[in-house]
Parts: sequence; structure tokens; C-alpha cells
Amino acid sequence: MIILCISKCFLLNSKLISMKISRRNFVITFLILAFAFQFISNSVLGPEIRLFPANGEWFPGTGSPIGWKSTLAAILYPVKYVMIGPLSFLGTDPDPAPPVMLIAFTLYWTAIALVLHFLFSILFNRKKA
Repeated sequence: MIILCISKCFLLNSKLISMKISRRNFVITFLILAFAFQFISNSVLGPEIRLFPANGEWFPGTGSPIGWKSTLAAILYPVKYVMIGPLSFLGTDPDPAPPVMLIAFTLYWTAIALVLHFLFSILFNRKKA
């Protein structure tokens, strides 16, 4: 997901790699890709097609007897841990209000996107002497 966002956001010139995307566009692209990643990974690995799991199982497929599901879950686990790990306590509520999880993850992922944009702008906007 981050690789897709980076490849869309950077333009390779002959001698300089520079940030050619605004902060707002970077955040919007990151949020779209984060929600798509969450939906696709939960739909493929989980028992049902949902954006957020209903039973509170935030890392579906980790204990699956199907070989490819457990392998894919092991590959995606570090990314999912960063993307949803700190807010996984929201899944313990038996009946959460629907927009609470959506708003919480949007705010969390926006913060991640802003930090990444800042770091990428520092790394790729340096003038080479």
C-alpha cells in the first residue's frame, strides 16, 4: 500500500527525485488505499466480506487451517499491526456506533499519512550538491 502511494506521489527526474504531490492529495490517496487494504484483506482472509470484522477478530486468517490463508496472513500481519493495532480495542465493544470506528481510523490513518508525507518530503526534497 505504501509502495503504491509512493509510486503515485513521486516523479523521477534525471538527477532529482522530488515530492510532486500536495499534502492533501497524499493524505486522500493514503486513506483510500488504507480503507481498500483493510476491506480486501478482511474479505479475503475473513469468513465474511466486511470493512471491519463484526466478531472483533482484527487479524483474520492467522489460525486458518488453509495453507494460503495462513501464509498470506503472516505476510500481511506486520502491515495490519501498524495500521489497526493501536485501535483494536474499539472492536471489543459489543455494539459500537457505526461511525465511531470509521472516524477513529480515519483520524489515525490521517496522522500516519501526515508523518509519512513529512518524512518523504525531507528525504526526497534535499538538494544534491
